[in-house]
This record gives sequence, structure tokens and C-alpha cells, in this order.
Amino acid sequence: MVDICIIYDKLRFEEKALYNKAIKKGLKARTIDAKNISICTDSKKTDLQIGDIVLQRSVSHYRGLYITACLEFLGFKVINNYTVSEICGNKLVTSLQLAKHCIPTPKTCLAFSSEGAKSLMNNTGYPIVIKPVVGSWGRGVFPIRDEETANMLVEVREENGSALSRIYYIQEMVDRPSRDLRCIVAGKRVVTAVYRYSADNEWRTNMARGGKAEKATVTHELEDIVLRAAESVGGGILGVDLMEDTKRGLLVHEVNNTVEFKGAQSVSEVDIADAILEYAINVGRK
Repeated sequence: MVDICIIYDKLRFEEKALYNKAIKKGLKARTIDAKNISICTDSKKTDLQIGDIVLQRSVSHYRGLYITACLEFLGFKVINNYTVSEICGNKLVTSLQLAKHCIPTPKTCLAFSSEGAKSLMNNTGYPIVIKPVVGSWGRGVFPIRDEETANMLVEVREENGSALSRIYYIQEMVDRPSRDLRCIVAGKRVVTAVYRYSADNEWRTNMARGGKAEKATVTHELEDIVLRAAESVGGGILGVDLMEDTKRGLLVHEVNNTVEFKGAQSVSEVDIADAILEYAINVGRK
């Protein structure tokens, strides 16, 4: 019997759905709060009562990333693995991987100082979008429509104590409908696809910001670009987000490592938790 461990630091719909589905499937399953895990360099795999396959579901990027590194050091199979988690947790690195594998994306520019960012934004022209290289739920993502706003935002970021605030990730503002696409991938399968619509008075489509979901059809074109994007970052259980550019078609703008699927499940006929667990079981058998 496969023994599934779900590591979390905030117990959400997704973690509960995975645990309940695992029990219904007759699997041995457990949940462990990441905040209670301690590991030493001389620890042994048998010191931790974790199981065969670990689903890393920590909300905190760095906590999840480094616990994954520790568990892999001890010999555990973790989904997603450290390399995939590191790539997907950093928008800059994700964009480089997508570009390297010729995946269509919004034009993305990078600067590493305040003056470099100002010059880059002015040369690129407005409107543009600026994002933190690490972050989720649309936090810190701002549309910049003129030079004055750009200068104010750079000033605020320079006063921030975080070193990551000095890394400027700037994208074109894509001409798109007031929605984007979220596709959930498990290995080589696109489990489901949904449109995410912006809430009133909000241009971001994140469900955490009041957006609503609607079922989308997985066309051959969508499946191809989504699976290529997932493969470009190393594969696993991923959320691939796309925008529909009015001239260029589908553009991948993000690949999520610890993908949330509450909104997608609310409009999808496919059992997403079951698909994730089936993928995990297959990984455990290898």
C-alpha cells in the first residue's frame, strides 16, 4: 500500500481534499505541519515517520523549498522536487526556462538596480506590469501607466529591506480579455482548464482577489503549449497560467509549483485531487 504524506503549513481546501480522497482510495495517508519538522545532517530516513511519497503543499515558498531539500537528502520522493520548486517559485527563473524552451510568453525584462529599472521602463514604454520575483496571489503585482508612477514604485521598493526588492521583473501589459486560463497538470496530463475572470474593479484574475472561475475546453493547441511549459520547468503537479493575446494567441505567464485548485474544482467535472494522487502513486511505483 502506498503511504502518502501531505506536508502543509496552512490547512486549506486542497490539503483536506487530497487527504480525504487518499483515505477513500484506501491509501495510507497522513498530514504533517511543516512548522513541526526538524532535520539534522546526521538524521536518517527512518527517523521521520513520513511515508513513501511526500506531497509538498507548504504555502511559504522558502519553507517548502528547504524542507524539500532536506527530505530529498534523506532519500524521500517529494512532489514537486527541489529543482522544480526552485524554478517555479521564482518568476525570473521561470521566464528564463520558458524562453529557453521557446514557449510563447509576454515580453519580460529584468533590471538589477533602481536606475536600471527606471531606464528600462522608460525605454520599454507604458503601460507595463511590475511583479516581485517571488510571491503569489497577485501580491505586489502592479500596472504602471506612466513615468511618475514608475518612479514612485521604484522609490518604495528601494526603501524595502528585502534584497529581492532590488530585482526588477517587468512585463508588457498584454492586450487580453478580462480573464486568463489556469490549467492543472499532473505529469503528462492536463487534468482540467478553467477561465479565471477578474472581480469588479480589479484587473488581476487571482481567485484570492475575488475572481471567478468558468470551465474551459482543453483544445489540442492549449494542451500542447501547457505540457511543453510544464516540461520546460521539470514537470510534476503544476498550475500553468496563460493569457489570450488578441494578436499572438496563448501566452504562458506563470507556472505554479504548489497549485491551488479550489476554484478550478468548483467548475470542473474531473476530480482534481484524485488525478493528483494517481500521479503520486505512479511516481511511488517507479
